[in-house]
Amino acid sequence: MFFLYNLVVQLTGFLLKIVALFSPKIKMFVDGRKSVFDTLSQKISASDKTIWFHAASLGEYEQGLPVMEQIKEHYPNHKIVVTFFSPSGYEVRKNNTVADATVYLPLDTKNNAQQFLKLTHPELAFFIKYEFWPNYLNELKKQNIKTNLISGIFREKQSFFKWYGGFYRDALKNFNYFFVQNERSKKLLQSIGFNNVKISGDTRFDRVVSILERDNALDFIAQFKNNTLTIVIGSSWPKDEELLLNYINQADANVKFIIAPHNIKPEQIQELKKKITKKTVLYSEKENQELAEYQVFIIDTIGILTKIYSYADIAYVGGGFGNPGVHNILEPATFGIPIVIGPNYSHFAEATALVNMEGCISIANQNELHQAFDLLVQNEDERYEKGHICSTFVQMNKGATKTILNHIRP
Repeated sequence: MFFLYNLVVQLTGFLLKIVALFSPKIKMFVDGRKSVFDTLSQKISASDKTIWFHAASLGEYEQGLPVMEQIKEHYPNHKIVVTFFSPSGYEVRKNNTVADATVYLPLDTKNNAQQFLKLTHPELAFFIKYEFWPNYLNELKKQNIKTNLISGIFREKQSFFKWYGGFYRDALKNFNYFFVQNERSKKLLQSIGFNNVKISGDTRFDRVVSILERDNALDFIAQFKNNTLTIVIGSSWPKDEELLLNYINQADANVKFIIAPHNIKPEQIQELKKKITKKTVLYSEKENQELAEYQVFIIDTIGILTKIYSYADIAYVGGGFGNPGVHNILEPATFGIPIVIGPNYSHFAEATALVNMEGCISIANQNELHQAFDLLVQNEDERYEKGHICSTFVQMNKGATKTILNHIRP
């Protein structure tokens, strides 16, 4: 089976080089991996002690960040190596301050795994949430490097739990410990013979709780808001915007909107702006503007949405009309803001919980969106109550990082 797997990986690597000629994203994926070993040679010496974290993309990085920060604090003499599989994670966080070296993870071949571990020689390795690369895991096991999965989540549909999943079940044997988010994940692992499992919860709660302790001030957002009720629309997709624009264009003048689209390509931003009948300003055009005079603020940049949520009275989080579903609702939740989302959220435990607790409202069509926003705009008590549910939920679920660190530290 390993022979077939390695053959597929090699073939995939070849095909990706061809696709990269036509796809800018795949080109980043391919080109970014060309310099990985040179970068590691420059940043990590043979005498360095290191700890390795692997994140599939941006969401997993943010999920693992609380653990990275605590590991850095408790192991000050170790260098931190962070790897990404996806360009959407690497390109946004390649200049992070927690890691001493941040690179793409080379494709999962035996030679790549051996070379990577030779250069990084980690004492500990952490995989965040998922991504199970057999060659890397095998080499970690061979070299007796303790390997942990953090914020893991497992579902019945995964191949580990099917009759044909023996190859990937074997890969799981290379983990020393699984820190999982919920009881269901623990029971699934136990059903296939793994008892080295602890329910730690989701480290994303620790991540968003820590946001409250930071400076979230943005003067230009305060100027725009100007003490006016403001709805922040985060990570919106076209399907979200079809409904939202109808509401925005009909909204009273005493409500303002901040839109931070998922995709910030200039042509799509301009198309979005054209469809809005309210006075609208872009982040890229905000200089020397009287921002308080505008009703809609489009954020055509990345990296500041979390801080913007701190100014929201109501949040709409996008993605809920697509697949796999809604984006991160914990960031607005931690600020005690009522949240509105689309109908596709069942794969996200925190969204499901907050909808059931009525801190979050799920809408499926134009009429439901109007009803949800009207309720929250017109009723201050509803805003307060639903926001309180959200912030309390976040606070009650923090602590996963502490659980993991208490188990790992000698």
